[in-house]
Amino acid sequence: MSELLYKIMSRSEWYAAVAAGCYPGSSDDRRDGFIHFSNAQQLAGTAEKHFAGRNDLLLLAVDAASLGPSLRHEPSRGGDLFPHLYGELALDSVCWVKALTWQNGSFVWPGELDHGSA
Repeated sequence: MSELLYKIMSRSEWYAAVAAGCYPGSSDDRRDGFIHFSNAQQLAGTAEKHFAGRNDLLLLAVDAASLGPSLRHEPSRGGDLFPHLYGELALDSVCWVKALTWQNGSFVWPGELDHGSA
């Protein structure tokens, strides 16, 4: 299997994507012109910065290789290269979807996730 990328979204965003057959991105993604992803090492920082305290979240694992040339790694937070998808996310690129819960001041990560320091 190729590298996994991760996307955090609300349950309602996921249900809308399933109904539509693809994910066009969050309002922030559409504003920026690409869908924001994190690699395993970036995930905890992204979750803490943008989603802390929320309990309506899902974590998607996405097969990076399936995204093709629309996936670019570009500088973002702290100059780190973050994966950005220029286009919609096809749902067949999603390997799994798991609940991401906030409990006692931190996120409870799915057991399938091997993300280093997160």
